[in-house]
Parts: sequence; C-alpha cells; structure tokens
Amino acid sequence: MSGRYRYCRFNRFARVAALRLAFALASVFAAGAGVAGEARYAFDPVHTRVAFQVSHAGFSNPVGTFSRIEGELQFDEADWSSARLKVRIPMTTLELGDADWREKILDRTFFDAEKFPEAVFESTTVESTGSNTANVSGNLTMHGVTRPVTLAVTMNALRRHPLTFKRTAGFSATASLKRSDFGMTSWKNLVGDDVRLLIEAEAVRDSADGDVPKVDEVKGGPE
Repeated sequence: MSGRYRYCRFNRFARVAALRLAFALASVFAAGAGVAGEARYAFDPVHTRVAFQVSHAGFSNPVGTFSRIEGELQFDEADWSSARLKVRIPMTTLELGDADWREKILDRTFFDAEKFPEAVFESTTVESTGSNTANVSGNLTMHGVTRPVTLAVTMNALRRHPLTFKRTAGFSATASLKRSDFGMTSWKNLVGDDVRLLIEAEAVRDSADGDVPKVDEVKGGPE
C-alpha cells in the first residue's frame, strides 16, 4: 500500500468521523433546547403601570399610579405552574394629579418613601384558573412590612411584537389589600383601608424570535 493511498484513506476516514461527531453534537444540543423551555422576560417600563384605588371619605375612589416598574418573569409556555415573578415598584414614581397631595402621601404619614423607596412583589405559586387566566400568589413587601397577596392575572397576548420582533407577553391583573396590614393607619376617616390594585404589564423576552415576520404583520406600523 503506497503512502499516498494511506494518506487519502486516512483523510477520508477523518472527514467521515468529523461529520459524525458534528451530527452527534447537533443532536445533543437540539434535544437540550427542546427540554429547556423556560425563558426570561423583562418588564417593559414604558408599557407597565400599577394603579390603585382607595376611598376618599366615601365620596369617590380616586386613582393613583406607579411607573418605571422593573422586574422579570421566567416561565415555560407549556407549564405556567413553574413561573417565577419578581417586580420592583419605585415609590417616588407615584402620580396623583396634585403635587402637594403626592408629597403628603410619600412622607411618613403613608408610604415614607425616603425610608422605604420601593415595594417588591415576589411570587411563590401560580395556579391556573382558565385557558389564559391564573392566580399568582406571593409576598408583597411595602413600608417595611411583608404580607401575602394574590394577583388575578389574565394573559392578553403572547406573540412576537410587530415592531421589535421580540416575543412579548401582555397581562392585566387585579388584587386587593388593606393598607393597615402594611402599617399605614393614618387618616382613617378620610382615606379608606381597602385598596384595589389594577395592573397592566408587558414583558419582553431577552432574545428576538428567529422567524421572519410576515408582510401584513409589519405593514402600517402599530395598530
């Protein structure tokens, strides 16, 4: 057997072995990708708001809002029961429509925002209640006090955004709490104890979808 023949045969064998190895590695990684279905979503501060309603001496139920919400959501689309949620609400983003009233609510009379600059909600369990609804239970820490709170959540949409092409989850949620449970007991005759939370949120997946958008999905911009 000539040296040239042995060399060509060796090269052919090496190429076949390399191709087999590459195929095996690709199969392993593809299988791993199928198992690891959990993705991380970050809340979009522009399209996320937390609003609250509380009685004003029985005359009305005015609304206040918090913005610039930060946090993340991790979940597997095939198994929402394993979802994990953590949200941070900057107290100084409070809006009430009046600067003096806002200052009073943020001082030691109520939120004491200088001492407690943020509220934090962290989920503990998720219970499905329908095809696109769930109860998300967790702990809310506010004003230095931690109490259990349950959010009634509706998923409005889960799809690629027509502008960013990133997979986006949109939610609406409601919850109820008592401000006295969080150590805020001032002005009982003027400000109600029962507080209703109204939440609108969008969370964006870390990486863009790989599929190419259809023409009718981007034509004309956002609706």
